[in-house]
Amino acid sequence: MPFQSPQDAEDAFYDALESGDAQAMEQVWEASADIACLLPMTPLLRGAEVLEMWRAMFAQGASVDIQVGHLSWVQGGDLALHLIEERITPPPDPGRPAQPIPPVYASNLFRRGSYGWRLVVHQNSPVPPPPGMAPGMAPPGPGRA
Repeated sequence: MPFQSPQDAEDAFYDALESGDAQAMEQVWEASADIACLLPMTPLLRGAEVLEMWRAMFAQGASVDIQVGHLSWVQGGDLALHLIEERITPPPDPGRPAQPIPPVYASNLFRRGSYGWRLVVHQNSPVPPPPGMAPGMAPPGPGRA
């Protein structure tokens, strides 16, 4: 199924991620050795490694509840870059209260080819600390200055 716009491909990417659907995820990515995925605390994956990683994750039952907020879009010719914030809601754990997961920033690079728009690069990184706080410092809280 060709994606008519980068946004169509991006929507399909997050739908596949939320549902844990490896086949749908494979349809989003360009069929190329050029594809790359870089998630926090993981090595850079290229080409076939990208789809192998998603298949392995989904085979273990991985799926997420994720909200996406667009920060910026840049598009020119056959390339489009979406800069976004991802907020993941952790699955309920009856043994302990839900702990919010800090948001991450993501870059999604799309390329238009003969099969429409496809994802070429997905990269995540933690959001920066609040202004005035060095990386790794805990935010001020009760009893802290």
